[in-house]
Amino acid sequence: MAPNDLDLPNLLRSRLTLVAILAAQRAGEVLKKGFGTPMKFETKEGRHNLVTEWDKKSEEVIIESIKAHFPDHAFLAEESGISGDEKGGIQWIIDPIDGTVNFAHKIPMFSISIAACCQSEVLSGVVYNPMVDELFIAEKGNGAYLNGEKLKVTETAVLDSAIAATGFPYNVHENPLCCLDHFNSFARMGIPLRRIGSAAIDLAYVAAGRYDTFWEVSLNPWDYAAGKLLIEEAGGLVTNFEGKPYGSFTEGPIVASNGMLHDQVVKRISTNLEKESGE
Repeated sequence: MAPNDLDLPNLLRSRLTLVAILAAQRAGEVLKKGFGTPMKFETKEGRHNLVTEWDKKSEEVIIESIKAHFPDHAFLAEESGISGDEKGGIQWIIDPIDGTVNFAHKIPMFSISIAACCQSEVLSGVVYNPMVDELFIAEKGNGAYLNGEKLKVTETAVLDSAIAATGFPYNVHENPLCCLDHFNSFARMGIPLRRIGSAAIDLAYVAAGRYDTFWEVSLNPWDYAAGKLLIEEAGGLVTNFEGKPYGSFTEGPIVASNGMLHDQVVKRISTNLEKESGE
């Protein structure tokens, strides 16, 4: 799908957004070629925290594509880290494969996440699942879209009626920030729970109204930057576990929702944490 095929308002066709789309689609073609093939991979810190040769190839393609248009911009990418000088300018936050474990095990649920930011503000974000050709796009002040269709979060107002999603850290066996307790708490409510393995997709699904809420005890900026804007532009809310907005791009816990359920989700998580600290 070429950018010109997207039926989007003219205001959304900013240069940042179009470059992000092109970069994501180029990387998506690379990953489709690599998917299901024999591959080399390394293990980073944490159990099953993999990086494949295709993570690196995807990241190289994304950065090269962006630099061709914006040679002076800075980058924060999962595999190569920080490069360039972001002071007063644009920094691109990139996850070349969000869901590497899925990718490495031939599970077609992974994504490319690209966000263009200025200081602590996300200006443009793209989450792309190349295996199903779903391209989620958001631009600050101009809405969020999936393949040209405007997105809106759900209107579910009661947690008992919600469908929720979560993810687990690589040290899940240590139960950091009561991640297992939170899962148990929501599961005992009897509501549908999903665990896809790509936080960027989870966040995009909240924006698309497929999920009502999502939480995770630890995400990096490249996991959530684009998804955060998608949700906000679709009318939802993203905060930390205390219900406070992110003031900067740091690693930490996250709660995302349609907004109407937010206090209920935060309260349930807080209750679990209080129980743990009181023991």
